[in-house]
Amino acid sequence: MDSHALEALAHRLKALALEAGFQRCGISDIDLRDDEAHLRDWLAQGLYGSMEWMARHGDKRSRPQELVPGTIRVLSVGLDYGRDADAAWENLRDGERAYVARYALGRDYHKLMRQRLQRLADLVAAEIGPFGFRVFVDSAPVLERALARNAGLGWIGKHTCLVDKDGGSWFFLGEIYLDLPLPIDAPASNHCGTCSRCIEVCPTGAITAPYRLDARRCISYLTIEHEGPIDLELRPLIGNRIFGCDDCQLVCPWNKFARRSDEPDFRARNDLDNATLAALFAWTEDEFLQRTEGSAIRRSGYSRWLRNIAVALGNAPASAETIAALESRRDIDDAVVREHVEWALARHGR
Repeated sequence: MDSHALEALAHRLKALALEAGFQRCGISDIDLRDDEAHLRDWLAQGLYGSMEWMARHGDKRSRPQELVPGTIRVLSVGLDYGRDADAAWENLRDGERAYVARYALGRDYHKLMRQRLQRLADLVAAEIGPFGFRVFVDSAPVLERALARNAGLGWIGKHTCLVDKDGGSWFFLGEIYLDLPLPIDAPASNHCGTCSRCIEVCPTGAITAPYRLDARRCISYLTIEHEGPIDLELRPLIGNRIFGCDDCQLVCPWNKFARRSDEPDFRARNDLDNATLAALFAWTEDEFLQRTEGSAIRRSGYSRWLRNIAVALGNAPASAETIAALESRRDIDDAVVREHVEWALARHGR
């Protein structure tokens, strides 16, 4: 294919991406040398906590051609899931209600995005013939934010999330690794300026410096990835956040441009945007598995679900309902959950 044909294909690919339901897309090369140095330094400091796979994959994460031989370009896409920030803040202020990260209120985005990306690649193959590609949605060692930045989708903010000046940061990322020498887009420029709201608002001080996140203190890591007991010093800081945390995005001034999404798959399920801690703590394991089918929450597992809610109940206003909920799990056959329940009861003088 000559340069004109490749340029036309790039335009066609982006048009098909928009038709597939993605709100943003762009094409980048695979040069991630600067990001590789940043990643190596982050890993060397052990800031990944117990996420051993981050270290295990090493440089493969920053070298697309090693992950998928033949790759020379990456198509990055973004899918909006914007939510009402006022409702989120209201939820956080009510200590008796559970706070679930906005991305996890509905169905898991991975399957939806992967299907759309696969259909997109298949459509292109039907038009130009077979070509080499592989679809990713947070499913392999991929530096998705760096690739998306290089493709022009946004810049990496001081909180390490991707930010688009025309749409904020409430969007998911996905990629198609390609062996087609398509023209690339201009990288996005950084517009954080002197703003440090995300650093200042982090409940646990996990953003230790601009563009530097200590996962070991991050509430998203602690409530989703981390197994076992949560450090005593961090428990009171978690508040009512039982799965993930959005504070750094909620305060970002660029999110006033975030686009509200009404994607049916992302609508809140099981009243998770309004549920009380006591009500969720009462779920049996069978209920948990049933209600979280097709949800990102399933990955935390039932034990961590109860552990997280026990911490939140310990931080909740003292009430008969809160005490009764904790007392109901006092003899649970799970040492980690039981210890967090005892801690929470002690917080309430029990």
